[in-house]
Formats: sequence, C-alpha cells, structure tokens
Amino acid sequence: MTAHKPVLYQEIIHALQPRSGGRYVDGTVGAGGHARGILEACAPDGQLLGLDVDPQALAIARETLAPYEGRFHLAQASHITLSEQLASLNWDGIDGIVLDLGASSMQFDNAERGFSFMQDGPLDMRFGINATMSADEIINTFDERELADIIFKYGEDRDSRKIARAIVQARPLHTTGELVAVISKASPRRGDKTHPATQTFQALRIAVNDELAAVEKTLPQAVASLNTGGRCAVISFHSLEDRIVKEYFREQSKDLINPPYERIYEVERKAVVNLVNKKPILPTEEETKDNPRARSAKLRVVEKL
Repeated sequence: MTAHKPVLYQEIIHALQPRSGGRYVDGTVGAGGHARGILEACAPDGQLLGLDVDPQALAIARETLAPYEGRFHLAQASHITLSEQLASLNWDGIDGIVLDLGASSMQFDNAERGFSFMQDGPLDMRFGINATMSADEIINTFDERELADIIFKYGEDRDSRKIARAIVQARPLHTTGELVAVISKASPRRGDKTHPATQTFQALRIAVNDELAAVEKTLPQAVASLNTGGRCAVISFHSLEDRIVKEYFREQSKDLINPPYERIYEVERKAVVNLVNKKPILPTEEETKDNPRARSAKLRVVEKL
C-alpha cells in the first residue's frame, strides 16, 4: 500500500485552525495525510493522537509522521475508544479532532482486503481488530431476508431482495469477483452511472465494521472532549453517515430550555456547539478530477462553545 492524498486536505486544516501548543486527534489516521498537515500547522510544539484499527495503515502513518517524532502518538484502536485513549495520555481536553469516515483509498486499492468490486480478492472487508466477522461469513451464512435487510438498510438498494435471492442461490461465494458476477446478473442497471455492485459492497462493509454505530458512539465523546473554541471536523462519504453527523451537530447546536409552565426537555442545557458551516463543505471540481473518490465527500464542522 502507498500513501494517498487525503480528501479535503486544505479544508480540514482551515477548519481545525491548528496552533502551536494545541492538542489534536485524527480518529481515522489512515496513511497520516491529514495528521501530517495538522502537525505542520501546529509546530513547533503542538501534539497529535492518531487512531486507526488497521495495523497496515498505522505502519504507513508512522513512516509519514516520522519527521515529527516526539509530537505524535499512534494507537491501534477505534475512535469509539476516544475517551479512553485521551485518558491514557492524561489529556483532559483537545483543541481539534478530525474523523475521515469509511474505507480509505489504500484499503480499496489492496485487492486482498476485499473492499473493491473492481479487483478480485477474498470477501473480507474488515477494517481491523474490531470486526467480529468478515463479508464472507455474512454472504454465506445469513439467510435471504437478513441479507436483503442489510443491502436495503446500509446500501439503500432498490433491488435488495432480488440480489439477496441471487446470492443465496449461488452460494458458496468466496471472492469479490464471484459476488460481483452474481449482483451484475441479478441487477444489471443498464444505463446507470454507478456499478451495480456499489451499494451491496457498501452495505456489506458497513455491516462488517458496524460503522454507523461507531459514528453514533464517537460523536458525543468528540464533542465532550473539546476545549472551548475547539473544533470537530467530520468527513462522510454516504448519506447514512452524513445524516447521523448532521442531526447530532444540529441537536448539539440548540438551546434546550423549557418555556414557562411547560416541561418539554427532561434535562435543560444551553447549546454546546456552534455550526461552523450550516451546509456541508464539498470538494472542489479540481479535487474530484484529481481524485474521483472525493466526489461524494461532505465535510461538517462545529466549534465548542
């Protein structure tokens, strides 16, 4: 695997506004592209914690960040353990955190990981140590209804039942190529711009890694850990993740104060964050030309009050 240019790089640095002496977290450090930019911007003494469940990604990140030795800490851990990781460093607050959700380019490019429907490889799709089962196990052991539910819920695919039925009839399936052939035959999508396997592969990856639950568990920890004026920046690549981020940030940006003689909220509180951008920040046309995978990226940023 080789390092890739991170999505929305300049936008992330502008959003977090790293400064000397600050403490920052990259909760999905990958190859270390965003982390490197943050460390450069918070020189000479800013620090960064990088988390990732993928040991291969961490090995690359360690090389990428080698020039900043002494200013960064890397841990093979999920961002859902953020509070625990901060406690282990005795950090009682941070000045910024970035979460670049979903699979990384280098994971897609490595056929052995099983993320890509464009290359043949084993049906794996596990990010790292937290996944309890592979895509192979889901494809070959779940019943037709369970498969259809996963494909519809996480892939939002209108042909979920048709695809699930075809998978069950064709089992066993152990490679991405075998699965793509079954999906393409069951749901050819002639004329569509997207590959027929796109949504099913997305659904399997989300299910294998329990991605949506991880986002829901991490966001409250991220906001709670921010110092006043600290910022949380989240990049999502599909509507399910973006909806979770959008709704959580919106809820945290509102005052929850009961009107006189009426009890609407069990617990009252003032707004916790300010929405830095009410609409998501999107990649430029230039970036999407240079990196087509960036085209679906959406960045949302909040600042702690």
